[in-house]
Amino acid sequence: MIREEIAKAKVLVESLPYIREFREKTVVIKYGGHAMVDEALKRNFALDVILMKYIGINPVIVHGGGPQINRFLEKMQVTPSYVQGMRVTDGETMDVVEMVLVGKVNKEIVGLINHCGGKAVGLSGRDGDLVQARKLTIQGKSTGEDQPPELIDIGRVGEVTRINPEILTALDRQDFIPVIAPVGVGEDGQAFNINADLVAGAIAAELNAVKLMLLTDVEGVKNSNGELISTIYRDQIDDLIAAGVIKGGMIPKVNCCKSALDGGVAKAHIIDGRQEHAILLEIFTRKGIGTELVA
Repeated sequence: MIREEIAKAKVLVESLPYIREFREKTVVIKYGGHAMVDEALKRNFALDVILMKYIGINPVIVHGGGPQINRFLEKMQVTPSYVQGMRVTDGETMDVVEMVLVGKVNKEIVGLINHCGGKAVGLSGRDGDLVQARKLTIQGKSTGEDQPPELIDIGRVGEVTRINPEILTALDRQDFIPVIAPVGVGEDGQAFNINADLVAGAIAAELNAVKLMLLTDVEGVKNSNGELISTIYRDQIDDLIAAGVIKGGMIPKVNCCKSALDGGVAKAHIIDGRQEHAILLEIFTRKGIGTELVA
């Protein structure tokens, strides 16, 4: 028994330098994937961010909710449609997106954190004009040799134009943990559906976060032999994409991290949210987990 207690004490001592390093710093966490579904992982996530807040680190959470949106659309007998991995979002679908993300998923996360002893406040990107956006258009294939690519309208899908940090600063002063649904607001007040990774990256850059952490359902970025790449430097990213090492759904995540680094974020991390206490393992251990991206 005493050996177990000594081992616990050693863990605490090992974490001390990291607590000192990150105290009063901001860490932005994109919360998604299996970590939002498994009940044990959901509770561990809540406890992790509460612990961070107690020791002086300021966590800011941006969450996804694609599977939850799809389940609701299925009940309405609406088949989701995607173009280049992005949800086609007409007016009716946007109503569902906002209702599910803001009214259900966000409140569940806030409720769990508060139930576990934390102080969380739920926000939409529309609150206080937090996430300002414009309509996103994407390019299709060119129709001819001398023809420009066609522009594809995917509805009320947006891209971030500006982050207004005032409400986050006010919440931080009161020791609240912000939990943000990735819904943006246009100049005319119209809501936009925005990729949660992109919102998290933009917020991390605006807040000058020391870390951006993307929770995923994979171990991290792997090389051509299937081995985890522990560190990727900013100037390696384009070459790794061109070589096909970074591919598929990992490309937008890595590009999100690249934009965050360009915006002044110290480090970005792609980590496996299925790992118990993944956030704490990354922040408070020497080795860390997943793949870190650095300038």
